[in-house]
Amino acid sequence: MKIAISSSGKDLESFIDPRFGRCSYFIIVDTDTLSYELLPNSTVEALHGAGIQAAQLIVSKGVNAVLTGNIGPNALNAFSAAGIDVYTGASGIIKDVLERFKRGELSSSVKPTVGGHFVQGGRGMGRGRRSWT
Repeated sequence: MKIAISSSGKDLESFIDPRFGRCSYFIIVDTDTLSYELLPNSTVEALHGAGIQAAQLIVSKGVNAVLTGNIGPNALNAFSAAGIDVYTGASGIIKDVLERFKRGELSSSVKPTVGGHFVQGGRGMGRGRRSWT
């Protein structure tokens, strides 16, 4: 089975990135052999539509499932239309999460876990006020 995982790093020892559309990398793993392909996320800096663009990229790779921390409605709809299962709430080191997946310990998502335009970790998207005093 071929699985796409949102990753903060470049290998199976990396942590899962909780953000799907704005993760640093995707790791495409063959669950039988644990061979993998590293795919830099070209949509990470997109002003709009990062989730849907990332989903389209992953769909084009022919995966059967996606493991991530959170996913928005547009990306989830794209995967649903393509017949790809999405497993959210994943956290920790990728190789450990893969083992939990293989043991059937993860549940697939039928609803988005975040709204559209979700950004974690701050990127200047707050409503802070400048003090002039």
